[in-house]
Order: sequence, then structure tokens, then C-alpha cells
Amino acid sequence: MKEHFELQEYLLFFFFNNSNIYYMINIYSDTNQSAIKYLKNTEVNVRNVLVIVSNLNIRDSIWNLLFSFHLIHSNLLVDVAGSFDLMLLYPTNQVLTRYLDNVNDANSVIDLMFLRPNSLEFNNYTIYPELQYLSNHTPLMVNIPIIKEFILDK
Repeated sequence: MKEHFELQEYLLFFFFNNSNIYYMINIYSDTNQSAIKYLKNTEVNVRNVLVIVSNLNIRDSIWNLLFSFHLIHSNLLVDVAGSFDLMLLYPTNQVLTRYLDNVNDANSVIDLMFLRPNSLEFNNYTIYPELQYLSNHTPLMVNIPIIKEFILDK
């Protein structure tokens, strides 16, 4: 009997700023989109999510104009992000996010960032292909402003 293992990974980061707690979620989902399906079918009670960053292995015409198909997994992903009041926002520079060594495979956009569209601080991000170094994925970066708060020691 052949066993099938699904790979899904979530990293939940949080930080305090000005007495509030904020979350960032990093998602890695396998080709079966196990992570996205899990989040869609599970009630997640996390508020103040500022950013969802993901390596989703979803090639879609929504975010990659070089790809000609739209997939149902993309709709699930947009629904999950919407449940956190986040939207897929486009980077300040629209370049590919994954570069493959194999010439038979197409380079693509599969790394995405979902942000708060009505926020002044979290409404765009930048892709840095020149920083990919040893990886075949490029870094996605968003600036997170931190308010300086002085706490008096009693």
C-alpha cells in the first residue's frame, strides 16, 4: 500500500506595537493545496493579521500574465485572505518570483503577499530578484513601521 503525505506549513509571527498585538502568517502549501484547504475549512480565530506571505505552488493568470489558466485553488486562497480582511496586492515591481534551473520548466509567480488594502503602511511590497542568492525564490519585502514607545521602569 502506497502512503500519501500532504505537506502543509504555517508559521505565525506576532509582535506588539503601541499596546496592540499584530500577526503575520507565512504559508507553504503542497501541490494539492492542503494548507489552503485546511485554512478554508477551519475556523481560525486570529485578529489583526497584517500580512499573509505564501509559497503556494499555484500558478495562475490572476498574478502571472504569462500563465493562461485560472485555477479553483486561487479562489480558495483569495477567500482565506479575505476572511482576514486582506487582499492580494501587487508589488511595486512586477517581476517573477521563482526562477528555475531546468530550462524545460517555466519561471513563474508563485510567491505572493496579501496585505491590508486600506492601510497606509501595509498596502504594497517589493520583490527583490537580485537577492535570491542560492534559492530559486526571490525575497518579498514589506516595511513594517514600529512606533517607539517609552516604558518607565517603576
